[in-house]
Amino acid sequence: MTFRATQQRASIFHGYGATPEDHWFGWLADQLSSVGIPTAIPALPNPLDPEPEQWERVARSTLGTIDEHSIVVAHSLGCLTALRALRSQHSLPGAQRLGTLVLVAGFIDPLPALPQLDAYIEAGCDPEELDVTSLSARVDRITVLRSDHDPFVPTVHTDRLAELLGASAQVVPGAGHFLAADGVTSLREVRDAIIPRCDHPVTLDGA
Repeated sequence: MTFRATQQRASIFHGYGATPEDHWFGWLADQLSSVGIPTAIPALPNPLDPEPEQWERVARSTLGTIDEHSIVVAHSLGCLTALRALRSQHSLPGAQRLGTLVLVAGFIDPLPALPQLDAYIEAGCDPEELDVTSLSARVDRITVLRSDHDPFVPTVHTDRLAELLGASAQVVPGAGHFLAADGVTSLREVRDAIIPRCDHPVTLDGA
């Protein structure tokens, strides 16, 4: 079974200290591939010592030209990176629209638990500079996920980002920071935000 077949494509952006093979990224890529949605998960350079311009450059290259068939999924620091890339005129020019944006444990404010990321986060985290509100008006579907207790990203940070995007954060109880270490190696809430339930493939984990 395919899902409105060939035109849709997805990009998944990992966060700080992660790789494309970590957490639930590969599971989601397999789920999307099984319904005919090709998915890219770029390896963002130096994940333990990220540099904003490098990450944004890779993100822009991965996104290419955005349109209503494009799907963007990001986790943690990847959310800020994706927003910066989408802000770029190279990614979302003119009146073009983005089909689906899913942000997991996202934030645009400094994190007390990870002060080593302050320089990365502060290099353009102002909502007006990011043009978050304007961006939200050009996205067909926005989903923001957070857990009920995240040891790295305060829940109020994710709630604030969701509000700026004109959305309400969906809470996944017990998910922590959505890491494999938290037991999160699949994430049906993201899949459900992209693929209508009637079109779900046989799942890989029974979820």
